[in-house]
Amino acid sequence: MNLRFLETFVWVARLKSFRLTAEKLFSTQASISSRIAALESELGVQLFLRDSRGVTLTAEGVRVLEYAEQVMDTMQAMKQAISQPGEAGGLIRVGAMDTVVHTWLSPFVARLMERYPSVEIELTADTARNLCEQLHKGYLDLVFQTDVLRSDTVRNQALARFAVNWVVSSRSLLNRPYHSLEALSGERIITFSKNSRPHQDLLNLLHTENIQSPRVSCVNSVAAMTRLIRDGFGVGALPAALVVDELADGSLALVDGVPELPPMDIVATWRTGVGLELSENLVALAQRVVAEFAQQAGDDRVLLPDGAADNP
Repeated sequence: MNLRFLETFVWVARLKSFRLTAEKLFSTQASISSRIAALESELGVQLFLRDSRGVTLTAEGVRVLEYAEQVMDTMQAMKQAISQPGEAGGLIRVGAMDTVVHTWLSPFVARLMERYPSVEIELTADTARNLCEQLHKGYLDLVFQTDVLRSDTVRNQALARFAVNWVVSSRSLLNRPYHSLEALSGERIITFSKNSRPHQDLLNLLHTENIQSPRVSCVNSVAAMTRLIRDGFGVGALPAALVVDELADGSLALVDGVPELPPMDIVATWRTGVGLELSENLVALAQRVVAEFAQQAGDDRVLLPDGAADNP
């Protein structure tokens, strides 16, 4: 039995799409269809049902999948047993939200390239919501974002919590004491994209304080958000870890004395299954990189999960 055909079958079953499987395996839809047809002919059963909604396994396909995954798992274990750790190859598709891009993504990618020189990295920067959707559809293998995803096909690992602060331009009239959150909310508030986790947390805090109709501007770019705050457009609601340099050079300042915003969770979420073991290794690598970043940024700005700081 052709192992490539089995691998193709596993990926079609996992991604529920011939097109996505073709992209994943650097092939064509015609070639993927041909492999599945050959496998069905050899086994004497129909493995998939295709309709306008996509691809689903037949009852026979479900039974075959269990054995196919066992075979692929055995092959993967054999490859790992006879190869060096740094020799892992293939493509890993990583997605990261803007907060990660502007903090620890660069050292993470540098360490990844050093540790796995044969691995090709495909990076996507997007909002947490879009990244989760792309992971669910099979376009990405590993994402760094804000939410824990509940699914049988993915796993989650909390990496850190970024303290979210009130930030203003040091040279603007906004840089003054505020006796309450209501007083501060009289100014325009600049935060992350609409319906993101930080945006929802901000609205919940304002609602708890009975603040009605605040002026909130949602921006999906950290660079644009930082520029607007620095130019005095409004009061920022974002992690201080994002503006370490601006706080150090005095162009931005933190507002104290008002209720704090909820911290922002940073979560690694990845697809599980045969052939995706590299993702788990990269999550462990990300944990070490985040721990080092937390030491640089300060534990009042980046909080690590219990025990994470003991294994940098």
